[in-house]
Amino acid sequence: MTFPGKHGRWAISHTAFRENGVPHELLIISDLSRALREEERQAWQRLIRVLGHELNNSLAPIKSIAGTLQSVTARAALPEEVHQDVAQGLKVIENRVESLGRFMQAYTQLARMPAPVRSRVEVGSLVERAASLERRLPVKVVEGPRVNVDADADQLEQLLINLIRNATDASLDASLRQPGSVEVGWRTNARSVEVFIRDEGPGLLNSDNLFVPFFTTKHGGSGIGLILSRQIAESHGGALQLANRRDRTGCEATVALPLIYDELPA
Repeated sequence: MTFPGKHGRWAISHTAFRENGVPHELLIISDLSRALREEERQAWQRLIRVLGHELNNSLAPIKSIAGTLQSVTARAALPEEVHQDVAQGLKVIENRVESLGRFMQAYTQLARMPAPVRSRVEVGSLVERAASLERRLPVKVVEGPRVNVDADADQLEQLLINLIRNATDASLDASLRQPGSVEVGWRTNARSVEVFIRDEGPGLLNSDNLFVPFFTTKHGGSGIGLILSRQIAESHGGALQLANRRDRTGCEATVALPLIYDELPA
């Protein structure tokens, strides 16, 4: 259901009571979104651990045997054409094993994401540093107020790098007549600081699957970046949202993080 400012799944309980002899009806509405996502995350972590264990047990001997056969083939007196075919086939096997190993290693980040080590982090310097690491397009920084958050600087920087990389990929999409721009900035409200990343790409085409592991619309993508980014945001008591822009074609990602108590606006 959709309530003012929030769309999601809710638990609704009802009870009746009397106060001073007057009957009352009480409705309690609880947001289940984060609890459901946590259960989903734990289920994916268990699945990834099992898949990783089984794959690694198979990939290691395959790579070892392929390497051994390459050595044997190099010493064997085979016709040149046969030698080249066998060597090429074994090289393909070895390369695919390494590729699958890197693929699973990326997913183990989900299962082994450490708890944040918090300190006072200045948002502006963090945003500017993450923006400077993107070299394919100039990333415009829209400055906001000077503000700090209680966070793990390394994890937040990785979150912003992931989102800026996605925005750049979108703005360089091959379907565009010319590359779009990317901008990142931050603003505050009564309770939180919001870091936003805007692109001028084709926009979101399938928003329902954005945070589903293994789902990706990018060639060669692993489907890990957005899930990891949302996990980092929520481990800091925040949230990550993505939506199509209203002012033009493109997407806006918003990371909301709680302000430090002594820095809340009066």
